[in-house]
Amino acid sequence: MAAVKELLKTETDGTLSFGDYTLSSKTKLDGFEFQGDIYKVKTFAEITKLEKNGMFVYESVPGTAVENFKADEGTVSFRVSGMKDAQFTLELEADSEYEVYMDDMNVGDMKTNLSGKLSVSAELEPDRCVDVRVVRK
Repeated sequence: MAAVKELLKTETDGTLSFGDYTLSSKTKLDGFEFQGDIYKVKTFAEITKLEKNGMFVYESVPGTAVENFKADEGTVSFRVSGMKDAQFTLELEADSEYEVYMDDMNVGDMKTNLSGKLSVSAELEPDRCVDVRVVRK
């Protein structure tokens, strides 16, 4: 998958795509309205970060591109790609247990910390996407 050149866009299926890991310097887009919320993205080769209404949603180190990001009450799903392996962090329900799937394989159960953050490592390489699904137990 190529990087999201618009930095942040709405897909026809009602999901969000964001992030451009090919940028050499930090670039941001603020004030993007989607379903009544205001989003902000910061992205470049070293980091990609998404905020919703000023609150943390997603962060990856190094930077990634994310397609079809969707979050509802019990599930977060998206496709992620990057130049190399990355760690991404999601803001979820605090002190809760989740099942994490990558390319439809259960890679284990994980528990969020007291602030609701869940960090996952993904093996990434150019021109290959990984489907991620995080489901609350």
